[in-house]
Amino acid sequence: MRHPERRLLISVDMERYSRRTNLQQYEAQKDFRDLLHEAARDVGLDRIAWTTQQAGDGELAILPRDVAESRVIGRFVPELNRRLRAYNSSRLPAARIRLRVAVHQGLVHLDGANGFPGNAVVFVCRLCEAEPVKRALAAFPDAGVALVVSAEIYRDVVTEYPEEMRPERFRRVEVVHPDKGFQEDAWLCVVDEDMSAPSAAQTSTPPPAPRSVGAAAEHRRKPSDSPTTRTPPDTGGIRTGDVRVDGQNAIGPGATAIGSVGRDVTFGGGREGRAR
Repeated sequence: MRHPERRLLISVDMERYSRRTNLQQYEAQKDFRDLLHEAARDVGLDRIAWTTQQAGDGELAILPRDVAESRVIGRFVPELNRRLRAYNSSRLPAARIRLRVAVHQGLVHLDGANGFPGNAVVFVCRLCEAEPVKRALAAFPDAGVALVVSAEIYRDVVTEYPEEMRPERFRRVEVVHPDKGFQEDAWLCVVDEDMSAPSAAQTSTPPPAPRSVGAAAEHRRKPSDSPTTRTPPDTGGIRTGDVRVDGQNAIGPGATAIGSVGRDVTFGGGREGRAR
């Protein structure tokens, strides 16, 4: 067994891959690979040198030791997003490629018998599978990439190069996989989108706990549902406060009427004035 090496790790997963037809999956795999290669090439990265573990809807990549983290996050990911937006602009929603990208660093064994052993590998895959990341990408239908980075990457890379990373566009999220005993903080952004907009306000917040049946019914009840405040639909006449006069009738809480429209009108026993 060789000693583990500290490397930069990228996990990439395609949105809604399993919902595609066989032909759509075949085309998506090919185009996914081409888009990654083209984006890397255009920012001076050699994808051939990356050690990858392929899956139909994504990949795990272990980058060479000499690759700068700032180039990956600050240039490769935005270029990939730009290409995906252009690619998707001429395709129906079912054929579009939208990606969740997770970045972390840590020790990994490169000589595993069936993959790459190491907690850092598990960690980056958990980030990529996180519900807040899925919700964030879904909240922006035109986006190409939702990027999530570990707290270490955010601290050591994103905040150190603000002119490239735009740290103000990231939001802290909690990544939880209860069935796997995983709970960690991470930092999330949807590339070229405003995560502070109202439409994204709930991307990292779990849905509210369900109310009891009685509370839900009380929440749905409007003030007009109460027998003491319900009034018939307004069909015309003269209205003063909660009282409406229609002909010789006054309709409303504690109201009486004398006369008719165009005559003296009394509400609640006192004279309110003269209707003309």
